[in-house]
Order: sequence, then C-alpha cells, then structure tokens
Amino acid sequence: MTYVVEADGGSRGNPGPAGYGAVVKDSVDGQVLAEAAEAIGIATNNVAEYRGLIAGLREVLRLGGEGAPVAVRMDSKLVVEQMAGRWKIKNEGLRPLALEARDLATRLRVTEWTWIPRERNKHADRLANEAMDAAAKGLVWKAGGSAVQESGPAQTDLFEQAPAATRSRRPAGADLSAPTASVATAQERSKGGGWMPPTRVATSLLLLRHGETPLSVERRFSGLGDAELTANGLAQAAAAARRLSREPYRIDVIVSSPLKRARQTAEAVAELTGLAVEVDEDLREADFGAWEGHTFTEIQRESPDELTAWLADPNVAPPGGESFAQAARRVERVRDRLIERYEGRTVLVVSHVTPIKTLLRLALMAPPAALYRMHLDLACLSLVEYFADGQALVKAFNDTSHLR
Repeated sequence: MTYVVEADGGSRGNPGPAGYGAVVKDSVDGQVLAEAAEAIGIATNNVAEYRGLIAGLREVLRLGGEGAPVAVRMDSKLVVEQMAGRWKIKNEGLRPLALEARDLATRLRVTEWTWIPRERNKHADRLANEAMDAAAKGLVWKAGGSAVQESGPAQTDLFEQAPAATRSRRPAGADLSAPTASVATAQERSKGGGWMPPTRVATSLLLLRHGETPLSVERRFSGLGDAELTANGLAQAAAAARRLSREPYRIDVIVSSPLKRARQTAEAVAELTGLAVEVDEDLREADFGAWEGHTFTEIQRESPDELTAWLADPNVAPPGGESFAQAARRVERVRDRLIERYEGRTVLVVSHVTPIKTLLRLALMAPPAALYRMHLDLACLSLVEYFADGQALVKAFNDTSHLR
C-alpha cells in the first residue's frame, strides 16, 4: 500500500494558541486510514505545521512499518521546501522539529514532498481547528471531532492538553493479529482511582542529562543550538551507558530530546542495551533566544534589566526565547504521555537541564522558583517514580557516581 499524508497546523496569534491536524489516506482510493490532532499550547504556525507533519509520519510508520511508501502534501510552502532540501532552515527554533521529521522520513520511503493550496488541505485544517476549539473550551480533542472534559485536577492553563488522540482503520490485507496503537481518552483514564487506571507497579523515569559540549565547557547558554558532545562528553555518555546496561537497571525504553547532544548520549546507552532511541520534541532544552551562545556575564553586562526580570519570574522569557513556564507546559505533556504509554515500565529520558529540573520540581510539588535552587551536573542521573494515584517519588538526584 502507498500512503498519503496531508498535514496542517495553525496558530491563533502567531504565536498564540496552536494546534495541528494530520490525516493518512490510501493513495489508491482515498480511504482515510488514520487521523491525529492535538492542541499544543502557545506556538507559531510553522511549529504547528511541523508538528502536524511529524504526527502524520508517525501514523504511517505505525500502519505500514519501516520503508512504507508515502506521499506528503501540505499547504505550508516552508515545511515542504525545507523537507525537500530546497530551502535552508534559518530559524533555529524549527531545526529540532525538522530533524525529527527528517528522521521519521528516512525510516519511510517518501515519494514526494508536494505543496498544495489550502482548499485542497481542508481535512487536516479541520482537524487542527477542532483541536484548538476544544482547547479553548478546556476540553481535549477526541477522534471523530468530539471533545471530552479532561479528568483530574482543574487545569490552570486551557492549553495544557493530553497527548494527541488518534483514530485509525486497518487497510485491507493488514495483519489483524498485529496490535494497534491506541491512546486512551480522558474518560478512560478517569476509571479507577486517581487519574490513571489502578496499578501497584510504579512507572520509573530515569533522567539522564547529556554529556559535555563546547558550550558547557565555556559555561554559555545552550538551548536549541545543536552542539555536539566533546571527546569528554562522549566518554561521559559511555560511562553512563555502562552503568545503565548493568543490574540493577532494567531499562525498557529510551526516549531522547531531538537535540544532537542528547541523542548522542542516548545512542551510547542504546548501543549497550540493544534498545532503539525514540525522539520526543517536547524534551528539548528551553529556547534562550538572543542569549544563545553567550555567557551569563556577557548578558549581565549587555542586558542587566532583562536578565534580572528573567531570574525573578519564570513567566519572563529571554528576548525571542521561551520562558520556564512555557517550557514547563510541554514538559508536563511529555511526562503524562510517557507515564500513560509505558505504565509500569522503566523509561530512560535523555534530556537537558531545564526539562529534568522541571520534572523533579513537579514531582516534589515545588514552586517554579525551585528551578533556581537546583544544580545538575553533566551526565548526571536522577530518578522519579510515578504511581497510579498521581503521586510521585523522587528517589535519586544528580547522581554522578558513574563518572568517578
């Protein structure tokens, strides 16, 4: 079977409340095989469009497996031209998304990257708008265009949403014995005690910070810039891998930030454990905007007022960047996604200072200001366990014994 992905994304404000939609069709008869949509919080049109593409490619990979042929059609000229390699990626904020989409594309066989006018992309556009409309009402998009009320504690932000819901039908001739991927609705998650189905087994997130990079050596702001590990950083990653490949660690899944320094660290563990590395864009480091690549001293000298405001309030972002509060929203999304998807298993999360500190802060029910009271060394390990009643337990913090 040859598949067609039609994807779209939108932002009401650019940046503003955003969402994406994607539909996978049979290229022969146009039968709809899968749909995906999600409200993604505050983002730009381009970010939402890339997220739609990623969702569509993931669905094709799930339906058709490695090497499945797929034609991609979008009304975003920028995304199509960048993915086809005809345009350069100038916005560093889009680079991690483009890399994730490209990685998915290499696992498939993309036969075309085609721009189509908006009127020919109405299905994906409708899905994106349904997700945004649901979020505006404090609801979560559900397959079929309906919405459900999010369970659990009242949300403080209308755009903190559950993982993307999907609807799929198997193509003719598919192996009916193969399991289908599914995402529980909020109503399903509300059964039993707490916000997840009852279980006595904890879900463990092992949190591994990446190894050393040239920017960390010079103590420079390192956000979305895609620095590689130094020789010492590769040695740190190898040391962490040796530790994690032995008892008492029994890792079931490895999930990494899309940024190269995290992926190199994750791949070192994957090589010794025989596991594949999954990439989740929400695990990326915070975007430090105009401060990227500068030292704290340089920023203090050139922009003292902006730095003071940033240090005083997690809702304040660096110029052109992302606030800690914005980063926390996506970190909460990926946390919930991993806990639900890998219930009762041990997940190695390879990420950066801000996401790891945020996961620890949330587990401790500490205020946002606690971020400024934590220190994480390069290649350190921390551990959080999550239970069915919604409680979390921090069992390790900034452990670097494997580096000695």
